[in-house]
Amino acid sequence: MSKRKNKNNHAAVDHNAQSGGAAAEAFSFGDPVPVLDRRELLDYVECVQMDRWYEPPVSFDGLARTYRAAVHHSSPIAVKRDILSSTYIPHRLLSQQAFARFVQDYLVFGNAYLEKRTNRLGGVLSLEPALAKYTRRGVDLDTYWFVQYGLTTQPYEFTQGNIFHLLEPDINQEIYGLPGYLSAIPSTLLNESATLFRRKYYINGSHAGFIMYMTDAAQNQEDVNNIRQAMKSAKGPGNFRNLFMYSPNGKKDGIQIIPLSEVAAKDEFLNIKNVSRDDMMAAHRVPPQMMGIIPNNTGGFGDVEKASRVFVRNELMPLQKRLQELNDWLGEEVIRFEPYTLGLTEDKRND
Repeated sequence: MSKRKNKNNHAAVDHNAQSGGAAAEAFSFGDPVPVLDRRELLDYVECVQMDRWYEPPVSFDGLARTYRAAVHHSSPIAVKRDILSSTYIPHRLLSQQAFARFVQDYLVFGNAYLEKRTNRLGGVLSLEPALAKYTRRGVDLDTYWFVQYGLTTQPYEFTQGNIFHLLEPDINQEIYGLPGYLSAIPSTLLNESATLFRRKYYINGSHAGFIMYMTDAAQNQEDVNNIRQAMKSAKGPGNFRNLFMYSPNGKKDGIQIIPLSEVAAKDEFLNIKNVSRDDMMAAHRVPPQMMGIIPNNTGGFGDVEKASRVFVRNELMPLQKRLQELNDWLGEEVIRFEPYTLGLTEDKRND
């Protein structure tokens, strides 16, 4: 029994010795990237009551940050704002700058507000835009609140009846409007992520990364552990994983640094940019030649003058009608537009 027991112990010791020796090992490191798909949550949005007002169904702070997330998202909004401002006829109650702010709030947030400033006798002095990002509708739907918090500011209520609210109709609720480009927000964020990803790719020193391949059995295990620890603890920008591999039984080249080609680490940058750009342009419905986009084909985008006229007729003229709802609310024709023309002022004078 003693011999058999010693034999078993000896075998166990040999097994541990073999397992503690050099062995082939491979591991990868790098932060995982979560992929979320929660667009269906928009079906459950509602206006939650907060204190004495309703909160909008989507985050207006998020819409404000998304506005400049991608150039093909902010550029169409700027085009619409500038064309509408160029055709607007300034009024003593509503200046050119105030009108531009009013239009931009409506295009970005789907809501725009004008505050009627009055004198002691009740006469209208001016119409000033209230920031849609911080304006909220009261629980009675007749009052409006400005809810920007700061060191010296607290929420306050506008004078009842002095706020004109222009909203883009929503199919789920009637308290706030929602912009029509909501369906393109995932593409906007994808476009932004692709740009930031590619920027980090160029900042990253190793670019596509490498494989450190060790086959020299004479390497000291402690040295290998030190290399492994150094690579694990390395911090800095980079989007591609590096692989540390230790194989002492290799037969060629003790240590090799094998760079990964760009094809192996392909990120489909151009395809992502182009597809997400098309989604944003479809949501905003602005001709590409009016946003300074260079065509990829030899034929181009066609006549820019014809495209601009169709765009103004189909997109901006309906917006003008929506903006002129202020006139009925105020009882005075404040918002007026001149016909849209492509001729310059100097050309008109020469004619």
